[in-house]
Amino acid sequence: MEPDDASAAPNDRVPTEIDVEALARLLDGGYAGVRDLVRAGLVAHSAVLEDAERLGTDAFRERVRDVAVELAGTGQTGMGFPAEYGGGDDIGASVAAFETLAFGDLSVLVKVGVQFGLFGGAILQLGTARHHDAYLADVVAGRLLGCFAMTESGHGSNVQALGTVARYDAAAGEFVVTTEGDAARKDYIGNAARHAELAVVFARLEVGGEDRGVHALVVPLRSGGEVVAGVEIEDDGLKMGLNGVDNGRIRFHGVRVPREALLNRFADVTPDGAYVSSIDDPDRRFFTMLGTLVQGRVSVGGAGVGVAKVALTLAVKYAVRRRQFEAAPGAGERLLLDYGLHRRRLLPLLARTYAFHFAQDTVRGQLHDVFSDRDGSPGARRRLEARAAGTKALATWHATRTVQECREACGGAGYLAVNRFAALKADSDVFTTFEGDNHVLLQLVAKGLLTGYAGEFEDLDQLGMVRHVAGLAVETVIEKTSAHKLLERVRDLLPGGEAWDREAELLDPEYQLAMVRYREEHMLAGLARRLKAGVDRGRDPGAVFSSVQDHVIALARAHVERLVLESFTEAVRACPEGGEKSVLGLLRDLHALSTIEADRAWFMEHGRLTVQRSKAISREVNDLCRRVRPFAVDLVDAWGVPPQVLRAPDLLG
Repeated sequence: MEPDDASAAPNDRVPTEIDVEALARLLDGGYAGVRDLVRAGLVAHSAVLEDAERLGTDAFRERVRDVAVELAGTGQTGMGFPAEYGGGDDIGASVAAFETLAFGDLSVLVKVGVQFGLFGGAILQLGTARHHDAYLADVVAGRLLGCFAMTESGHGSNVQALGTVARYDAAAGEFVVTTEGDAARKDYIGNAARHAELAVVFARLEVGGEDRGVHALVVPLRSGGEVVAGVEIEDDGLKMGLNGVDNGRIRFHGVRVPREALLNRFADVTPDGAYVSSIDDPDRRFFTMLGTLVQGRVSVGGAGVGVAKVALTLAVKYAVRRRQFEAAPGAGERLLLDYGLHRRRLLPLLARTYAFHFAQDTVRGQLHDVFSDRDGSPGARRRLEARAAGTKALATWHATRTVQECREACGGAGYLAVNRFAALKADSDVFTTFEGDNHVLLQLVAKGLLTGYAGEFEDLDQLGMVRHVAGLAVETVIEKTSAHKLLERVRDLLPGGEAWDREAELLDPEYQLAMVRYREEHMLAGLARRLKAGVDRGRDPGAVFSSVQDHVIALARAHVERLVLESFTEAVRACPEGGEKSVLGLLRDLHALSTIEADRAWFMEHGRLTVQRSKAISREVNDLCRRVRPFAVDLVDAWGVPPQVLRAPDLLG
């Protein structure tokens, strides 16, 4: 039962203060040195935040390029590349550096991401020694700038349907790259409009008249600063934000590149025109190629968490300076953060940001293990891809929501450009759609859940997924997805037997986990039944899928929220005993109960939350906000956002 007196809750036993430096070390983890190197660079180049408003577009683009190249000179942008080419041989460090760089100007962040993550990463992951030796040392040093030309005006998320064609001319030993119609024009390509000399171009490979699917080639765009013959480049113009990045459109008019330009880790063309690949199935080959680029999604998700940290640092610090209204006659005006509503607006977001911090630690670790060959277990790459997709989606949506709420919480001062929120909002908004539209990514997550990450996972499009589920016996669907197994486990961990969801303590981590696990498993079973029932009634599989897409997204959200809470819970359990662990426990409880509260309608509809218990959860959330409030400034300080990049004189003084 819920305690009548909130003070009796176990997490009330917290110290009156915490060691901010100790908490910061815990958050930085094994990459503290990497993060401090990036923070030093942010401080050194903090003036770029003013340059974004002071300089014209062309001049600011040059400034951003210069900063990116200077950062390359410190080694912080090349940590994921092999040491023999000037890198650091540590993909986890590379992602940690990118996450920290998100504290500063986001045009610089995206410029770095395009140059070293997308362009350089594609050469590293899709190319072989001939490409590595030719390009990587110059890419890592910032001497050779390039772009990643995948998205087209007519196709973004559906990469398999790209329209650019690379036809092999066996007589000349060359590929001929052609843009076939406006829909096949490469679009929104960062670095293309001004600075890229080379492009990694994704195109349909035609060999001997046969379409071999989408592959990547290295294609020159400029020589000596001038666009080469056969290439047409157009500036995308002003955007909502990120105007220090030169996005552009590219058309190829019969551009010839040598046979060796094909990035041939997974497939090659012999001089006489024979197509060869170590992966026979074309769908599996395509998804294997794309899977090597998962680092981009992991990095963008981490950048979203960084943006949320900046916004909350500003809003929390403002809320302990700004006063408004008297609490009682003659008592003086109260600080904003001492109002219950203001705490309710900011502190659950702070707790959720901590949750995503630890969830990001988990996915970054998985990425490092898979790409360093530390985890070669079956399905490891599939699980990584799905987790990276889901974490990126929810973390970037969280960033967008957090920036908006924090801006509003800072009133008119938050609306002034000098106080950082204008740039933060405009520059981070695109995170929800680049490296994959979030709704598309969540459908990928759900597909993995429905097929159990089976070996055929990457071969299944939406229709294939529907047919896969429909082909199972209904008993198999129920056995694979039913929540009854979870309930058996829960009864062993929580008191109350069948009434565990009414008897367990609200602040028991096992209760919190059981609730989100139950929701996910119930949604999974329900979705599988809907898909099967629709096909069994003779409906078209495409129409069946379309009719349940809202359930698909809800399931994927529930799945990722469960993963996030599990990561947070494990991080708290692993934390050394002391005040920091106690405060993190408060945050974990606040995040967990806020998550349940936000979806209380579902839990009530499905009999897992009574009206009385729902009200008790809301009271507990309010009380947790009260208990977190004394530590709010310390909790944002522990993120280590350099004061020089907060750039909010009206908010911070």
